[in-house]
Amino acid sequence: MKANDYVEDRNLDVPQLNELGKPISRKTKTRAEWPMIVGLLVLSLIPLASGALRLTQLAGGPEIMPAAARFDASPLPLVVHILSAIVYGILGPFQFATGFRRRKPSWHRAVGRLLVLCGLLVGLSGLWMTLFYPHAPGDGELLYAFRLLFGSAMVVSIALGFAVILRGDVIRHRAWMMRGFAIGLGAGTQVVTLLGGELILGPPSELSRALLMGAAWVINLAVAEWAIRKRTVPPARMASTVVSHQQ
Repeated sequence: MKANDYVEDRNLDVPQLNELGKPISRKTKTRAEWPMIVGLLVLSLIPLASGALRLTQLAGGPEIMPAAARFDASPLPLVVHILSAIVYGILGPFQFATGFRRRKPSWHRAVGRLLVLCGLLVGLSGLWMTLFYPHAPGDGELLYAFRLLFGSAMVVSIALGFAVILRGDVIRHRAWMMRGFAIGLGAGTQVVTLLGGELILGPPSELSRALLMGAAWVINLAVAEWAIRKRTVPPARMASTVVSHQQ
């Protein structure tokens, strides 16, 4: 990799302003990022816990979760998917914390390489299971199509994020990695959308289940795009804003 692969993008050299037009200190920005990190970790908690219980069951532990015979013939893709998702879900949020990244750049680089591998394994194993495992009860063709679409989008996003950082493009690297992580976090948001849908509409049908799960991916991507555009402010516009507030 090039020496400047992980150099901070040029926008960080220009002060960011709060609602009063005053520059935001780095310490304030770092404190403001911790709720985001905790929120992402909490959102990952339920699917990661479910995956850990499934691994325990596959290893011969107590049958805490409902049996799933469709995994028995070929459990390896599921094991790869769960283990990769655990690493991806726990370490991923810290990669988006600017203060943490500045203090530990070598950690960011090393963990980033690991997360690229884990993210690709999550996406590719998810696609394999969608294509070759029998459908679970309640799953239909629409959900099958959603899984192929968003699983492919996750793999492509992570691959593009890795490719652009090799050219030293930090801004696009961060954007693609945020998109990939947002898709990977879909399982956590699906817990919320499915629970909310059942509370409002009752037990989901095959169609409503697919729509609620698809909505979770769309919500995550919409939030990621909002965060990308919020952080990627054109330097000229930001500089002019600073000057105008200083006059």
